[in-house]
Amino acid sequence: MSVDWVIREYRPEDFDAVTILWWIAREKSLPEFQMMKGHFFYEDRDYFQNHVLKGNEKVWVADVDGRAVAFMAMNKDFVDQLYVHPDYWRRGIGNALLDLAREQSPKHVWLYTLQVNVNARAFYEKNGFVAEKLGISPPPESEPDVEYHWRNGA
Repeated sequence: MSVDWVIREYRPEDFDAVTILWWIAREKSLPEFQMMKGHFFYEDRDYFQNHVLKGNEKVWVADVDGRAVAFMAMNKDFVDQLYVHPDYWRRGIGNALLDLAREQSPKHVWLYTLQVNVNARAFYEKNGFVAEKLGISPPPESEPDVEYHWRNGA
């Protein structure tokens, strides 16, 4: 099914919708991991407010009919967060957000994802990102992760 979306800058009134879609996307993609970590929703809201929004230069929202269905947070050439609501997976929205990241940083984009997140890893690799380093994510996750890079070959 085709879906029309608009990518726009994050607005303060997006906070509830974006933090809910962020929670749902993480629950759907890695339910065992989310249960193991045991964070309460209010903790995630605080983290989003105090780290994601304050720690990134830009946050964009993909909007379908006035509803936030995805977001990406970026600081210079680093994609800190990219999440799509599960109801909108495999509809090109994540690809469009990565295209935007490459427009913002046309020579190089990099990011992390958890090693156990095989769907995210396949998505990034399909979009030209190369796994360059395995490590451990900083707290609060403190989990094995993968550092991915996309470099413009032109």
